[in-house]
Amino acid sequence: MSIVFHPEAQEFHLFNDQVSCVLEVMANGHIGNLYYGKRIADVPSFAYLHEDRDRPLTAINAPWPSAFSLNYLRQDYPAFGTTDYRYPAYKIRRENGSEIMDFKYVSHSISAGKPSMAPLPATYVEHDSAADSLAIELFDAVTATRLILHYTMFADLPVLARHTEFIQEGEESLCLEQAMSLNLDLPDADYEWVHLYGAWARERHIRVSPLAEGLQSIYSMRGTSSAEHNPFIALKRPAADETSGEVIAASLVYSGNFLGQVEVSTDRETRLQLGIHPNNFRWNLAKGNSFVTPEAVLVYSDQGLGGMSHAFHDLWNNYLVRGEYKNTPRPILLNNWEATFMNFTEADILRIASKAAEAGAELFVLDDGWFGKRDDDFAGLGDWKVNLKKLPNGIKGLSEKVEAMGMKFGLWIEPEMVNEDSDLFREHPDYVLTDPERFASPSRHQYILDFSRKEVVDNIHAQVSAVIRDAKISYIKWDMNRYLSEVYSRGTDAGQQGEVLHRYILGVYDLYDRLTTEFPDILFESCSSGGARFDPGLLYYAPQAWCSDDTDAAERMRIQYGTSLVYPNSSIGAHVSAVPNDQVGRTTPLQTRANVAFFGAFGYELDLNHLPADEFAAVKEQIVFYKEWREVCQFGTFHRLINPFGGNDMAWISVAKDQKRAILGYYQILGLPNPRLLRVYPRGLCQDAVYEVRNQASGAVLRLPGSVIEHAGLPIDRDLLRELGGDFASLLLTFTEVD
Repeated sequence: MSIVFHPEAQEFHLFNDQVSCVLEVMANGHIGNLYYGKRIADVPSFAYLHEDRDRPLTAINAPWPSAFSLNYLRQDYPAFGTTDYRYPAYKIRRENGSEIMDFKYVSHSISAGKPSMAPLPATYVEHDSAADSLAIELFDAVTATRLILHYTMFADLPVLARHTEFIQEGEESLCLEQAMSLNLDLPDADYEWVHLYGAWARERHIRVSPLAEGLQSIYSMRGTSSAEHNPFIALKRPAADETSGEVIAASLVYSGNFLGQVEVSTDRETRLQLGIHPNNFRWNLAKGNSFVTPEAVLVYSDQGLGGMSHAFHDLWNNYLVRGEYKNTPRPILLNNWEATFMNFTEADILRIASKAAEAGAELFVLDDGWFGKRDDDFAGLGDWKVNLKKLPNGIKGLSEKVEAMGMKFGLWIEPEMVNEDSDLFREHPDYVLTDPERFASPSRHQYILDFSRKEVVDNIHAQVSAVIRDAKISYIKWDMNRYLSEVYSRGTDAGQQGEVLHRYILGVYDLYDRLTTEFPDILFESCSSGGARFDPGLLYYAPQAWCSDDTDAAERMRIQYGTSLVYPNSSIGAHVSAVPNDQVGRTTPLQTRANVAFFGAFGYELDLNHLPADEFAAVKEQIVFYKEWREVCQFGTFHRLINPFGGNDMAWISVAKDQKRAILGYYQILGLPNPRLLRVYPRGLCQDAVYEVRNQASGAVLRLPGSVIEHAGLPIDRDLLRELGGDFASLLLTFTEVD
């Protein structure tokens, strides 16, 4: 067991070879946190780490003469108002208006494996030996409310998973107004905090800032995890970089509103919290009711941000993604969206698909415009029946023709949305999330279906599953093209309106669960105007996500670089599109567009019929090359080598797990006059192995030991970059172990 309880000390030690967490049952029955960090030896007691003393302006949470004040103690799941004046992990309002709760330790259980969190997505283990779990039960005697703190320590990763469960057993109806998934109190504030911010078409840029006294936060109140902030926070020591130094990171397995915050006290102690955003959240805890928070995962690294990323990548790939595409190479696809938008006929689609098959693509995806009266953004959403004017042989006939070309067939859907001009809206206007006495704000001429209601989810499931069942569909792109506004459910009681946002997300998960269960062979890709809902919650159902609507190679360098901080390449939908780029108007070389997109789930967003002969030949070569190197690109250990934020260069490398092969991408943003010499220093190679290093642009080959490559570096040929066009030029280097 990797979880030990010391009954005399009333302490828990959760550990593996890389990380330790020490908890205590404090004198008042609450749970304290004595240590979180690098693995330490187990001892009979860590009580010396419990530090409290009387201070001016301190209220004492125990009979005098004790110096026991929660405001100066590191707690595991703190409450406000009982001598702790920092932000709480939870808040419960009683019928009399009181918000004072006092959860005291009752018992605990330790078990092998990891319990399911269904209907919430969560990490899992297939064998009990892969993890150990701890449940600590606390009880508030006044309200007869039970609180269970859940922990899972993975055996092979520096990862501690957390969630919390509230159960009301008393007669009184309570209102749960805040319930964070994670609270971590740390003894100092010598950290910088790292998060991912952005907007549409520039998602997940990296921001690093020093901690300061007070509160710093990221959040979403948009109904999705959002393009603006990702549900992830890292605290790194100021000297920590990609390869060294201590990093503590947290990620939330959830797709809706969230709050991540870091509070630094004036005593320079740090409190990290992550969970559902409390704004517009209220959960009714009547007798017999319960609430389970989404899962949060803590990652510890003493090998810098790179070590943190490797832990996240391995966690998501091995313990979150499920089904046929778990650790399975993703197909090379071509999507017709940027080629045709909604203006197409079956003949147009077959012409594009035929050229894709000729190029060697493995999957053709029909995007928006195939259903209802969908000729523009104004109509059709909600009516999931094929438009026979465009596709006289239906999705069934089209999919069979595409499969006859030697490719699989995929389809775009946006099941959470409805247009006012649709049969569904005309029949069920009450299915829309909005207050009927208020103006409903459209976005992209569409409205949000009330997925907090089972009958709405049932309706969409029946429509979409009928389409899938009737055709040969191997891939579904699930889009979501707006944020939520005027959130009011006409099928929910007044006292439960605070539950609607969370129940909406549960409805999304329910539909995903039904479809992935009924059609287990289909590869689902999540999308939300690109990357506005790129989070671990959806990776549980859809093992890859459309990373961004911005397919410009220069911007994608930054987007994919930032995304890799938390998410593996296998999850990052990355395509080559036409130029000038539709999002920014920029023209970049075809080679560079592919060299960026190779480091993800690779595909194309264009009509190959429009390419000149030499570029089409290049596409065929790209597909042949990627098929050879795809597994390394998608599932290798990924190392960020040169940061593109603020610089003119970027580089990364993906190394096969057995270290026998690797592929490195180097990218120059703009050509420079009389440029300085530059070397790139690969990482992750076997030090004693000899590698054949091949420059894919020039054909030049070197044979060098891994230790020489990593420590002496590889010069970048600036003259070759100029020959390749200078601006947005790139190089691919492949590494193959030789005898």
